[in-house]
Amino acid sequence: MKLHRLMLLLIPLSLSTVALTQSEPLKSNAPKPEAQKSFDTIKSLAGSWQGQVIMNPPIHDMGKANMEVSLHVTSRGNAMVHEMKEAGSPDDPAKYDHPVTMFYLDNDRLLLTHYCDAGNRPRMTARTSPDGKTVEFDFVDVSGPTDHGHMQHAVFTIVDANHHIEDWTYLMPGDKPVHARMELQRAAATVAAK
Repeated sequence: MKLHRLMLLLIPLSLSTVALTQSEPLKSNAPKPEAQKSFDTIKSLAGSWQGQVIMNPPIHDMGKANMEVSLHVTSRGNAMVHEMKEAGSPDDPAKYDHPVTMFYLDNDRLLLTHYCDAGNRPRMTARTSPDGKTVEFDFVDVSGPTDHGHMQHAVFTIVDANHHIEDWTYLMPGDKPVHARMELQRAAATVAAK
């Protein structure tokens, strides 16, 4: 009797495990929606990147700095995590700038949520250039305090498999824009692994 109850418990559990572990989606000849194409473009940037950021106008005595950017796919391919920090700064996000950005599909659009060091979370929605090499994110809304400003716009441009450009626009109080441009190349270890 106990064995019979155990089997009744294990069968639904094993069936749900099989359903969760199926990794091959059904193949379709239908064209991918624009949001999925944009997401695929962003996911192609997975890896470690380094390069220089140029701020215009400079803020906090920072006109140029070397940056490290990490992008990785997570959540069974349903999200992408983007992290950036100044090269050489200690890995202590409680004391040093270390913003995190999440990319994810929301029905028919690709969204970006930027978890900013200013304590707010702006959301932006993507549009892709006709050649598929540029994904531009336009402001949708922001949660949290904006008294120190907020991120307003982002553009990711694919140069080639090992180079891309990120343009970020931050609105300071009084709607004064600060533009940050990062020309990034894959870190040596990432290039060797490809």
